[in-house]
Amino acid sequence: MIKDPIKELEPQQTPTRPSVQFIILVAGTIVLLILAGILAAGVIWVIYGTKTLADVMALNIADKNTITGLWILQIISTTIPLFIVPVLFAKFIVGDTPTYLKPTFKVPPVLFLMVFSIMLFASPVMEVLVNLNQNLKLPASLKLLEDAMRTMEQQAQKVTNVMLHMDSIGDMLFAVLVIGLMTAIAEEFLFRGCIQTIFVKWTKNTHAAIWITAILFSAFHMEFFSFLPRVALGVFFGYFVAWSGSIWTGVWAHFLNNGSAVVITYLYQQKAISLNPDDQHVFNYGSYAFSLIIILILLYIYRNIALKKPVFDF
Repeated sequence: MIKDPIKELEPQQTPTRPSVQFIILVAGTIVLLILAGILAAGVIWVIYGTKTLADVMALNIADKNTITGLWILQIISTTIPLFIVPVLFAKFIVGDTPTYLKPTFKVPPVLFLMVFSIMLFASPVMEVLVNLNQNLKLPASLKLLEDAMRTMEQQAQKVTNVMLHMDSIGDMLFAVLVIGLMTAIAEEFLFRGCIQTIFVKWTKNTHAAIWITAILFSAFHMEFFSFLPRVALGVFFGYFVAWSGSIWTGVWAHFLNNGSAVVITYLYQQKAISLNPDDQHVFNYGSYAFSLIIILILLYIYRNIALKKPVFDF
């Protein structure tokens, strides 16, 4: 189904090899994340003082400023640097923004509708992967590592729960803006923009580049027990961008995934819906099979439209 050539912008010659580009990009990302984390802590300390900074680090929600502090930490220490790094890299390191960021909007508008449909029908498949991942066990010899990873993931979930405690529509819209839109743009510029392009040039194989990037994307989040579903999302995003030649199809898909999670969480908190967003046993086996079939069909149609091929070319 995905053996046809994939539409990619022709990369220009750059003075550095892909392996060196990758090292520069990773090193730059790590350095800027560290510096931004220090800056974010400083901003919280200046605005709220030492106690609130300590409460933010300890997730002490008894301090009314903790949630605000966590948002400051998220935006300054993560979202902004993840946006800045790929932009600077594409413009100044390789000098080829069109190839590495793919910011063009010149794509058939129907592709965005196709992305919406694929993300909508993907829910049952994602549930399967979540449940499979949750049941994964490391060998007994690595039990300490598994326990440590579970503790890290529980801590990350606790942070998310604190930040997504939404009392008003304004709180929800702010969370959609930051977690949905801003995060989607930053992470897609970095992963489906720069990193995927580097691996296309490095491996000479777009499919390999998409899967490698998806694995790195999932590993970056450091959540082992949601690793598989995040890899699947990365693969979806990767093909959306590769076939369309535009980063915005990936951003749209990423936004739909993150933003819908925020909205559903808000509606559940307000008791407007009874569906618990943490419930991973919503669908049945029939739904799983139907979801997979529909996704494959929609991906086939998306690819043919993006590559300007007949929609049904048998």
